[in-house]
Amino acid sequence: MDQDMATTLDIARGNPNAATLPGTQGLRPAPVAESVAEPEKPTLIGLTREDMAAALSGIGVPQKQLRMRVAQLWHWLYVRGVSDFAAMTNIAKDLRGLLAEHFLIARPQIISEQVSVDGTRKWLFQFPPRGAGRPVEVETVYIPEEGRGTLCVSSQVGCTLTCTFCHTGTQKLVRNLTSEEILSQILMARDRLGDFPDAETPQGAAVPSEGRLVSNIVMMGMGEPLYNFENVKTALLIASDGDGLSLSKRRITLSTSGVVPEIARTGDEIGCMLAISLHAVRDDLRDILVPINKKWNIKALLDACRAYPGLSNAKRITFEYVMLKGVNDSDADARELVRLLRGIPAKINLIPFNPWPGSEYECSDWERIEEFADIVNRAGYASPIRTPRGRDIFAACGQLKSASERMRKKDRDAAAQVAAG
Repeated sequence: MDQDMATTLDIARGNPNAATLPGTQGLRPAPVAESVAEPEKPTLIGLTREDMAAALSGIGVPQKQLRMRVAQLWHWLYVRGVSDFAAMTNIAKDLRGLLAEHFLIARPQIISEQVSVDGTRKWLFQFPPRGAGRPVEVETVYIPEEGRGTLCVSSQVGCTLTCTFCHTGTQKLVRNLTSEEILSQILMARDRLGDFPDAETPQGAAVPSEGRLVSNIVMMGMGEPLYNFENVKTALLIASDGDGLSLSKRRITLSTSGVVPEIARTGDEIGCMLAISLHAVRDDLRDILVPINKKWNIKALLDACRAYPGLSNAKRITFEYVMLKGVNDSDADARELVRLLRGIPAKINLIPFNPWPGSEYECSDWERIEEFADIVNRAGYASPIRTPRGRDIFAACGQLKSASERMRKKDRDAAAQVAAG
């Protein structure tokens, strides 16, 4: 990568120049695991209060103390952001030792941190195998804006959906992320940005001018969140807990490609905002772009959207629409999009296609995108054109894929070329 375009912090390998690279001053050191073997101890991160109480009871914490101890741990983990039991100063030393003996609360390993010229940050995190046969990696992206900081969180290692315009879809599903691993992405981002009490924000980092630095969460990273419903649900309920990370459910958005049976559950059991990866207005085209459409077609998907619990003008569904040159960007497509969404409180995000190596698609011309947006806007839908962010570090929509998977593909391609001649 051209170092004039972006900065890569090779954290896991201990880059001695990391402290002087642009935007890295003041970063809190990332805990780096000495081994990536399966952890022998369970983690407390990602447990519900009930499960945490059961875990504490299992190591001998008296029943009458459980509620108080869970409250203390909850505060230290999610309000103070500590990753070491020794820092929990209002808990007796002997109990801290007992907790450390039986449980983990350490952060995952950071393989790399990349900073785009526009301030977007992308982290590559490594987690234990947990049945995958080898350590797994996921990418998480932070998008800073004037009034908010949005964290794009992954829910799976790889993906099963094979959407043809999406880079992540070219990486086979390895496994679901646990609730701990989903939450850890949020905790690590807040660590690295200095978004916990008494923490320092990196000098020169692009962050909101006031308020929380990670103010919004979007489940739009690697994977289909509704194919990992229970873990995503647990993580998001903890993230929105008023005594912990305390993110408003209005600032948490779950994006799905259309797992229709789980959409109502999302509204009932999580209560977050909903985004739909639509991208086409005809079933024959959507079958190609978003193959899950063969199982649940556009009509079934939109019927589920109309029935989404809590849907109102104050709680609109976002429809994401990637602009593909000569594929789905005609005036007729825009008018059909308006017709399809009639009666659904909605807004439309038009996403210029973000290219990636090997893709067969091109981004629509900017004039064509604006003409498409004009039709949608005249129909009364708010349809901002999402300006691409982080393209130079492959952090934009549809570009996420673990770096090791990219390297493996590169090696396979090179080997194939050698074999061919």
